[in-house]
Amino acid sequence: MLSYRRHITFIISLLVVVCGFYYAEVFAFRSFHFQRSESFFVKDTIKNKPESMKDSLRRRHRRGRAEKPVEKTKDTLKNDTIKKPKNALEDIVRYKAKDSIIFNKVKNEITLYNETNVQYTDIDITAGIDVINYEKGEVYAGRLKDSVGEYEQHPVFKQGSDVIEPDSIRFNYRTQKAIIRNAYTKQDENNVKGEIIKKENDSTYFMKNAIITTAEDLDDPDYYIRVRKAKFVPKKKIIAGFSNMYIVDIPTPLAIPFAYYPMVSGRTSGLIFPTFGEVNNRGYFLQNLGYYFVISDNFDLALTADYYTNGSYGLRGQSAYVRRYKYSGNFNISFENNIYSIKGLPDYSGSTMYNIQWSHSKDSKANPNSNFSASVNLSSNSRYYQESYNQINNSNFLNNTMMSSVSYSKTFPAYPSINLSLSASHSQNTNTKSIDMTLPSFRGSMERIYPFAREGQAKKGLIKSLNFQYSVQADNRFSTYDSLFFKKKMFDEAKNGVRHSIPISTTTKLFKYVTLGLNSSINETWQFKTIRRGDFNSSTGKSPIDTLSGFDRFMTYNLGASLGTTIYGTFRFGKNAKIQAIRHVMRPSVSYGYTPSFDQYYDYYIADAYGTQREYTRFENGIYGTPGLNESQSIGFSLANTFEAKVKQKDSTAKEAKKVMLLNSFNLSTNYNVINKQWSPLNITGGTAFFDGKLGVNFGATLNPYAIDNTGRQMEKWNIDNGGSLFRLTNANISTNYSFSNKDKKDKKDKKQKDTGTLAGGRSDDLFGSSKPLNEFGEKKPEEEQAEEKKTYYSAKIPWDLTLAHSLSYSNSARENRISNNSLMFSGNVSLTPKWQVGLSSGYDFVEQGFTYTQLRFERDLNSFRMSFQFTPFGYRSSWYFFIGIKASMLSDLKWEKNKAPDRVLR
Repeated sequence: MLSYRRHITFIISLLVVVCGFYYAEVFAFRSFHFQRSESFFVKDTIKNKPESMKDSLRRRHRRGRAEKPVEKTKDTLKNDTIKKPKNALEDIVRYKAKDSIIFNKVKNEITLYNETNVQYTDIDITAGIDVINYEKGEVYAGRLKDSVGEYEQHPVFKQGSDVIEPDSIRFNYRTQKAIIRNAYTKQDENNVKGEIIKKENDSTYFMKNAIITTAEDLDDPDYYIRVRKAKFVPKKKIIAGFSNMYIVDIPTPLAIPFAYYPMVSGRTSGLIFPTFGEVNNRGYFLQNLGYYFVISDNFDLALTADYYTNGSYGLRGQSAYVRRYKYSGNFNISFENNIYSIKGLPDYSGSTMYNIQWSHSKDSKANPNSNFSASVNLSSNSRYYQESYNQINNSNFLNNTMMSSVSYSKTFPAYPSINLSLSASHSQNTNTKSIDMTLPSFRGSMERIYPFAREGQAKKGLIKSLNFQYSVQADNRFSTYDSLFFKKKMFDEAKNGVRHSIPISTTTKLFKYVTLGLNSSINETWQFKTIRRGDFNSSTGKSPIDTLSGFDRFMTYNLGASLGTTIYGTFRFGKNAKIQAIRHVMRPSVSYGYTPSFDQYYDYYIADAYGTQREYTRFENGIYGTPGLNESQSIGFSLANTFEAKVKQKDSTAKEAKKVMLLNSFNLSTNYNVINKQWSPLNITGGTAFFDGKLGVNFGATLNPYAIDNTGRQMEKWNIDNGGSLFRLTNANISTNYSFSNKDKKDKKDKKQKDTGTLAGGRSDDLFGSSKPLNEFGEKKPEEEQAEEKKTYYSAKIPWDLTLAHSLSYSNSARENRISNNSLMFSGNVSLTPKWQVGLSSGYDFVEQGFTYTQLRFERDLNSFRMSFQFTPFGYRSSWYFFIGIKASMLSDLKWEKNKAPDRVLR
């Protein structure tokens, strides 16, 4: 009897366990469609009508033969006219859990445990525990405690692209309302955390005791803005009541009674907060106050202004534009009205100046047969960067030249192809204040044509390799000073002309290794202004010069020939030697040039009261030169050399020797004038690199074979015959540049790719001081790189880089025998920690015995903040600048700047 009872108990227990597993498996991943009546399943009230016997016989009778198409019966069911109940569900509520799902019929609840997930329309909730009340239509999501009593699996509420991570959330999926506690969300660069958040609908949240920060650590932020009550519209705005700023949980006096925080992702229009400061001779100032306009996705505009208490002001407009796969660029224009001192004082003065900068580039994916580019830096005052007090221009005051270029080119690819280009250029010297401008400049060229060679045939021999081209250039040039820039006198003194050129050339091989080249060129020049010189006028003491307007032309031609070859020499020292071999490559060449006399274009005039006659040409002052009066014949000699070495590698397993460049170039050149039988000075140039290209060396020298007299004038006498050496060293120069660091090759490659220079010109490195504005934060480092920096924070590896540049020049053209230039410049940067950087740029001029421009830099990354300091201790640009501000662009106006601008220097 006892055994019988045991068997019955075991069978009942087994059935219970099996049924439990079956229903647990069924309910774990089942989706329910809740109707207004809260029924889980809705039965289909439309039943399928069974097939009759008569229909079945007919269907069988039609088998084996083509069936006629059966006309579809029209659906007589009308659209459902029953209105959708209020609070009815719009979609299926789906849920799942890792551990268990418990149904409570009494409370109408479903409880999910461990790694739960509830989905409804675009709403997705994951949490440690979920409680679904299907009668009220509510979902509660919370955390679970682990084995040590710590909470884990925080809820994550997602709706579309909005993500909120609270401690708990109670959400009604019918009304879309929710109560969220201790939640945070990320809106672009801003992290928002609220103690209690009430979700009203898809676009409105109400928050209590919230903080706004850009800090990454929300549990312990280094700063935040505390908001007591606020209305939050995701990706749009936060409208808040009383708000004040906390730094390291310490309240600051920075508070406002109400606030508006934009939360728009991407670009948005807004106010540009100014910079405050003081300048000795202008008083206090506000710089860069303005407004930023987002006009479209492809175009923006920033308008800023400066104001000084002595009456000086500045206006500035900056714009950037881009069209994908077409072009991109930016445009800046600045105007400054500068007043020095105070009106009524002796040193009172004023000036106005403007600056235009424009950069435009075409995308390489656009039309390959045409191109338009621009790089403009134009000022009304050559000393614009030196006289401007705006901090934007501080890094460019050492620029000696401002240059501009705008060009458009078009290629017609049909044979022979034709290239046309139209451009404008400008060069402005900040020291001499001279301006050279070409506006416009036209170039046209035709592809090289081989008239005696068929298509695809090898072009060998004097006849088949004979070719010619055609090119034309037209220029309108201005040469003036900034005081006359765009004045009437500038346009009256413009020079213009057109030049046509047809070069003809051919080449052939002599004795297999020597290349013979023959060339000729026919040039015709058109001028629209010529001169006429009158005889000497005793009353004025001058020979009058009249400028004649009208078309005139002259034609010139020249002939030439050249012989050249390449000689290879290798000196071997054995495979066991450290230097296994040295390879020497020589490229000697001899050229001959002949230009006849074009004296038919010359006339005579009386130059003085003694009746001295002199020759002149009416084409003087032309932009393409003048026709030569005298016949010219010269023979040129040149020798180009390169030296390479094969060096045994330190690695014993290496099979091949390492190639090392000893001299990249070592060139000698001179020429002999056949007419006056004189040699020109021997020019020597060369260059090389050492230490894997880190140390670059370039040198040059000029050797004159003729002697000079006591006045320094060259004589027709060899220097060796005058008691000297074979050659007289007239000048020499050597320059070196050494850059090295302990960073890896990837860092150096990235730095080289980013080294693109500046729009205003000047150096992109730090030898003349950093060109990076103090309030520029640079690109944010990837999370992987930040994590790696944290790991190596206390490591002994300290990244550093150093750049050295030395220049030495020697001059002895008239026995002065002096060092004309000897200066050493250096720049270094050290990262003491991943967040501390120190830099120094300076130099010393050994001739003038003084330091060059010196700049000391400090930069500190304060997580959410960035601090910068630049100090120029001495010189006429002595100054210092301090900046601390939030790195995030959304709150970049929260900053503090202090500076001591350079004093004005009268020149």
